Amino acid sequence: MPRPSAQPVASPGALRFSLLGPLAVHRDERALPLGPLKQRVVLATLLGSANSPVSVDALTEAIWPEEPPRTARKNIQVYVSALRALLADDDLERPRLRHTGGGYVLRVAEDELDLLTFRALVRAAEGQDPRSAAPLLRQALDLWQGAPLGDDLRQSPALAEEAERLQLRRLAAYESWAEAELELGGAPAVAEGLRDLVERHPLRERLRCAWMRALNGAGRQPEALAVYDDYRQLLARELGLEPSGAMAARYREILAGEAGTGPATGGAPAAGATGTARAASTAETGASHGPAAAGPAVPAVATGLPPDLADFTGHGDELGDVLDLLEDDSVPGSVVLLSGPAGAGKTALAVRAAHLLANRFTEGRLRVSLRDSDGGTRPPSAVLAEIGARTGQAGLSGPEAWREWLAEHRVLVILDDVPEERAVRPLLPCGGRGRVLLTARGQLGGLAPVHRVSVPPLGTAEAVQLLAGLVGQRRVRADRDAALRIVRACGGSPLAVRVSGMRLAVLRHVPLREFADRLTDPAGALDELTSGDVSVRRRLARGWEALPEGCGRNAGRLAAGTGDGPFGLSEAAEALGCDERQAVRVVEALIDAGMVTSPGGEVTAHAAQYEMPHLIRLYARGTGHGAPLLTAH
Repeated sequence: MPRPSAQPVASPGALRFSLLGPLAVHRDERALPLGPLKQRVVLATLLGSANSPVSVDALTEAIWPEEPPRTARKNIQVYVSALRALLADDDLERPRLRHTGGGYVLRVAEDELDLLTFRALVRAAEGQDPRSAAPLLRQALDLWQGAPLGDDLRQSPALAEEAERLQLRRLAAYESWAEAELELGGAPAVAEGLRDLVERHPLRERLRCAWMRALNGAGRQPEALAVYDDYRQLLARELGLEPSGAMAARYREILAGEAGTGPATGGAPAAGATGTARAASTAETGASHGPAAAGPAVPAVATGLPPDLADFTGHGDELGDVLDLLEDDSVPGSVVLLSGPAGAGKTALAVRAAHLLANRFTEGRLRVSLRDSDGGTRPPSAVLAEIGARTGQAGLSGPEAWREWLAEHRVLVILDDVPEERAVRPLLPCGGRGRVLLTARGQLGGLAPVHRVSVPPLGTAEAVQLLAGLVGQRRVRADRDAALRIVRACGGSPLAVRVSGMRLAVLRHVPLREFADRLTDPAGALDELTSGDVSVRRRLARGWEALPEGCGRNAGRLAAGTGDGPFGLSEAAEALGCDERQAVRVVEALIDAGMVTSPGGEVTAHAAQYEMPHLIRLYARGTGHGAPLLTAH
């Protein structure tokens, strides 16, 4: 195996690092020679986790994904030495590239690395009006010089995964820029650029909608209508689905000659906001489908992360939000909360994020449940004892000692299935290097500051894809209508879809149509959602038992007294038998408990339309407003 060769010492000057295109380093205006491929893999890996430690094991996995040589550690030392010489890294007090207990750290300022500059500009554009956001996003996009990392570095699976993540962020930024420009009347400038992207990402609905709006705003109405027709036919042929309601409404407006370039009825779809768009974006980027790209192995200071789901499906936008929040080093000790009803896929999403962040949290990642096997709340002493064992700190004296340890180590801790604020408050960081990712059915409104990410139901396309992965594509294609009925009867719950698929995989003789008929019978649907020792009813029952006093009875009344779709405040008041002022308090308490979903935008309580997740509604209607019915399961 060839040995790495050291590069000559470069003359001092300003450095500029590039990842958003071929890997490059410039000193002033001169490109530096970056050496052999393996040395460039080391540099790219360090830049991808700039200002954070990258373990020797992670570098080894990136360079030699299959069989590292016995001299791997020594070779990495030589590559690092060559990079130090190349970067003229002779500041002994504050070296740019240094070794720490957690690995190697490459220190880079925000204006020295195009990736850091891109992230800062995109963050600055968030929440701004179109006039302010458009130039920031354009400036971010202008940093890109082609496919990230180039073809040669993507031979490394770890760097290929990083490149896919970067491409997804670039695409989302472009969509945001296009929508901002359309609001400002820049349709002609947007239309042509979107054409190429739509050809490369044909199933991404947000792109299609923006292209349709741009063509219409440029006075090319027939072409705009053709965009919709082509997309509708593609969806029907590939997925057996129709475009989202928002896009269909935009099409009707264009057809009637009423639409400008402003937002579609109900708002333009956000990145991946519809089931179709989410399925398309994750399928194209690999972010949520297929075998888990868990990243290179790292030395485990903290241990105990479950395996990633090989068929993880959907929730691409939420995954992106979690990754961005946990990678943001500007807020020390940040806490992220994933909330949603039982079976929404919160734990799977948290574990997925933890696997993808292996390079970021080089001292380990672990998951600890805050409930016991029966669904009861674990005492703090038991939780701390498990944390101590997982982190090699068996002598943890209490929460304060844990927080001190967490502040000093770059670890990611998933505190799973949090029952209430007081169960987790003593375990949260007060600053430092560690990060905590919470999952909970409720909103945990008493915790602050916490970044909250709601986990919505799967879109129809995502749910069908998950089902097909379990029962077989051929079986789903043979009766797509029945497959659609099954996933809709599951209410978009990943757990329910997965249980349906596992059961049908065993009951090969049962036609999908027959199983769909069983699920669409409200009296027996929950009894059908059982496979082996996995039961949707039992999962819902545990959540019901853990509700605050009075919430279960109120949820039962609300489920029995409202229809199957959204309901307003007056309907809630009638179902609860109280006035609207009291109904607001009850509904908002149920939102906090994770039993009711709230509107996406800001509206008054009287104008809001609330909704109860389908399976929770079925369970609540069977409780008799208090005690669940006895069943065979």
